[in-house]
Amino acid sequence: MARQSISFTKPNDEWLKSQVDSEEYSSKSELVNDLIRQARKQQAQIDWVRAKLEKAENSGFTSDSKEEILAQSKSMLND
Repeated sequence: MARQSISFTKPNDEWLKSQVDSEEYSSKSELVNDLIRQARKQQAQIDWVRAKLEKAENSGFTSDSKEEILAQSKSMLND
């Protein structure tokens, strides 16, 4: 695993410490890695929505109803 040295603002460092102190995470590294995983998942969801929007914009319309698009979006959020 690659090691990095990063600096945090005081409020962010205090928040990280509080999460570790509350035993939600065993270390700051574990917490930061979890936050990155969540951000990557969120980015994948954003990319999916963008692709759907671009497809719809390029074709002028989509055959999916707004309910179907909403259901697909919610499904991705729950995966």
